[in-house]
Amino acid sequence: MTIITSKANSVVKNTKKLHQKKYRKSSYLIEGWHLFEEAVQAGAKIEKIFALVEYGDKLVDYPQTVFVAEEILLDLADSQTPQGIVAIVQKEEEQLPDLSQGKYLFLEDVQDPGNVGTIIRTADAAGFSGVIVSSKSADIYSLKTLRSMQGSHFHLPIYRMPVETFVEEAKKNHLPILATTLSQNSKDYRELDRLEDFALVMGNEGQGISPFMTDQADQLVHISMKGQAESLNVAIAAGILMFYLS
Repeated sequence: MTIITSKANSVVKNTKKLHQKKYRKSSYLIEGWHLFEEAVQAGAKIEKIFALVEYGDKLVDYPQTVFVAEEILLDLADSQTPQGIVAIVQKEEEQLPDLSQGKYLFLEDVQDPGNVGTIIRTADAAGFSGVIVSSKSADIYSLKTLRSMQGSHFHLPIYRMPVETFVEEAKKNHLPILATTLSQNSKDYRELDRLEDFALVMGNEGQGISPFMTDQADQLVHISMKGQAESLNVAIAAGILMFYLS
């Protein structure tokens, strides 16, 4: 049995490139057994597996497995505890969402990978139809985002499109846009009429939604706060709104 022990190995060097967004054109890295099992269960195409030799018995059905030394696995992973396995997964083909019906979440320039991953995981838990991220939002295939999502990208579709394209598609399909803002002309979320179909928009961590989105939204929404905090973390706010609206 061959075990890769050198970081200079060409396979290791090419795989390490997937830490950078510009190389994640057709595939991405996952780490840990939970995400690996989620990928298998979802029928995702697993191109290559890197694992410690002690997990050989668990991977006998995967001929694409390459065994590596512990320091190599740590080099390929992003965390300090990759749990003995890292894998390359093929991306699914990009598609446009069908906005004619359903409950969608749109993230307008939400840039923190942890926030994006947590929000997508919450959308999965709340039973949303899909999540759309703007062009300037965090990459869903970064290892930090993937860790926060905990495999939810295998459960519900995630799309990426410019803000203008999303608004155009929503308007074309008569999908109401509910956008979160602290402006005075917004409505408390508990006063909203219940909708079967809508798109909920969460804005950037520091700037909130854009003036364009403010102008285009069908309804501006806010969460009233009893305390003195200026605002809520975007992932917390998204969780409150998604579970209420679903």
